[in-house]
Amino acid sequence: MKLTDPFTLLYKYRTLLWQTTRNDIKIRFAGSVLGILWNFFYPLLLLGAYALVYLFIFKVKFQLFDSNEYVAFIFCGLIPFLGFAEALSLGVGSVVSNANLMKNTLFPIELVPAKAVLASQSTQVTGMFLLLIVLALLGKWTIFMPLIIIIWVLQILFSMGVIWIISSINVFVRDLQSIVSVVVLLLMLVSPIAYTEDMIPENLRPFLAFNPVYYLTVTYQSVLMLGKLPSTDKLITLVVMSILTFIIGYWFFTKMKRVFTDNV
Repeated sequence: MKLTDPFTLLYKYRTLLWQTTRNDIKIRFAGSVLGILWNFFYPLLLLGAYALVYLFIFKVKFQLFDSNEYVAFIFCGLIPFLGFAEALSLGVGSVVSNANLMKNTLFPIELVPAKAVLASQSTQVTGMFLLLIVLALLGKWTIFMPLIIIIWVLQILFSMGVIWIISSINVFVRDLQSIVSVVVLLLMLVSPIAYTEDMIPENLRPFLAFNPVYYLTVTYQSVLMLGKLPSTDKLITLVVMSILTFIIGYWFFTKMKRVFTDNV
C-alpha cells in the first residue's frame, strides 16, 4: 500500500461520494417533522443545557468573557465534538449495515465508512453556520477565521481513520456499537468544551494528551473565540495525529476486508 492510496481513493470517487452522501442525508431526515431543521435545533438544545449547568448551577466565571461570550466559547468546542461524536455513532456499524456492497465494484466498500463520516458532518456544518453568526455579532471575527477550514479537514481525516478501524472491528465484535455510545458520553465529560485547560488541576493535565478530542476542541476555540493561532505543539500534534490515523485506518481496513465476507 502507498501512503497516498487513501487520498487517491477519495479523489477518484469524489463525485460518487458526494452524491451518495447527499442521498444519505436526505434519507436520514425523510419523514421527520422538523427535517433538516433538526440540525439547527439539536446543537442549540445541547448548548442550552451546557449554559444552564455551567452558568446558573456551577456559576462559572471567566475574566476574559462575559456570559454571552462564555456561551459562544462553549459553542466553539461543542460543535466539533458533535461532528466527531456523530461520525462515531453513524460509522461504527456502517460496514455491517451495508453488507450488500461487499462485492460491488462500482462502490468500493472502503467508501462506506468515509460516506458515514461525511454524512455526519451535516450537524457540524449547520452548527458552525450558527456559530459564525454569533461570533460576528460579538465582534469576534479575526484574520485567523479561515483556518477553521483546515482544522475541519484534519478532523474529517482523523474521523475517517478512526471509523475505518472501528467499523471493521465491529464486523467481528458487534458489541462495539454499544461501547462507542459509552465512549462518546465519556469524551463529552472529559473534553474541555465548557472549561479551559487552566481550570483543570495541574496534576491531571497530562491526561489530556490521551484525548484526541482535546486537540480539536482547543484548536477550534483558539481560532474562533480567542482570535489567535493555536499553540505550535497542539497544532503539530493535531496534524500528525489526523494524517497518521487516516493512513493507518485505511491500511487496517484494507487488511480486514479480506475476511469480511464470511462475517457480515
